[in-house]
Amino acid sequence: MSITNISPAGTMQAQMLREMQQMQAVAHAPVLSPMQINAAGDTQAASAVSFDRVLQGALSHVDQFQQVAEQKQTAVDMGKSDDLAGAMIASQQAALSFSALVQVRNKIATGFNDLMSMSI
Repeated sequence: MSITNISPAGTMQAQMLREMQQMQAVAHAPVLSPMQINAAGDTQAASAVSFDRVLQGALSHVDQFQQVAEQKQTAVDMGKSDDLAGAMIASQQAALSFSALVQVRNKIATGFNDLMSMSI
């Protein structure tokens, strides 16, 4: 029994990465909390958490799950490991994290579209 790597998931990840990079280009400014804006309206130099950093961290985290799952599947396929259960768990973990990332992306896109369609 062989575990095969599903290439459409890799294609979907590449497409998701491109879409998120496009969204990043649109919203590149860091997110500042009200505490970082003083009475004069100036903003303090950025040690602020930005949307860009959070999103990049999430993408790299999901990518790490995918790479670990792929390594474990390859080890089982080549006979270097007999941990089929570990490979399957890693694969499911990667799929679940990717699915969660897709849902977050969809919520962000919906919120952005709602914001853009608001009349002023």
